[in-house]
Amino acid sequence: MPIADLRVDYSKHGLEEAEAGTDPLALFKRWFDQSIAAQVPEPNAMTLATCTLEGKPSARIVLLKGYDEQGLTFFTNYESRKGRELTNNRHASLVFFWHAVERQVRIEGTVSKVTEAESDEYFVTRPVNSRLGAWASEQSEVLSGREELEENHRQLMARFHDGNVPRPPHWGGFRLKPEVWEFWQGRLSRLHDRLRYRLLEDGWIRERLSP
Repeated sequence: MPIADLRVDYSKHGLEEAEAGTDPLALFKRWFDQSIAAQVPEPNAMTLATCTLEGKPSARIVLLKGYDEQGLTFFTNYESRKGRELTNNRHASLVFFWHAVERQVRIEGTVSKVTEAESDEYFVTRPVNSRLGAWASEQSEVLSGREELEENHRQLMARFHDGNVPRPPHWGGFRLKPEVWEFWQGRLSRLHDRLRYRLLEDGWIRERLSP
């Protein structure tokens, strides 16, 4: 089938202002919980878009590890490409796409590092091999081959043979504080629902956008 002929009609839900409410975080929580109930695979997977100071963008999938009134939190290697870009340019965007419920959420805002205590608290919950991987991988750096990575891992297994793997100093969390939320609900005939929330000095303003 030609790529141009690939299309899906969306018809499962609508998004009306009365249903959406005035609090974007509350709507996000409701949609996130509904995605879990609908058994969306990895509903916490989100596209993180970053940009260099020169305006060159890049994007990748990362996993959401927490959200509240302060923002949305994820963890990474601070010396990776995304880590360096977020350190140099705090503006970033997140996108969730939950195909099973025909929904998308876009979030724009600024990021800051979480506290070391928060990073430590999350790191100890990770499986041992994931903690070892944070040490073994010099994320985004060029490898001579797969063998180099596996050898790093073997050496670290021997070094931390007791399973007590501390958090590397170059690894930790970022929190994105939203300034814009956009909720997209697929509809028939491509007449999708789009509600945008923008943060003003006195709170959130909600706007309907043309699809």
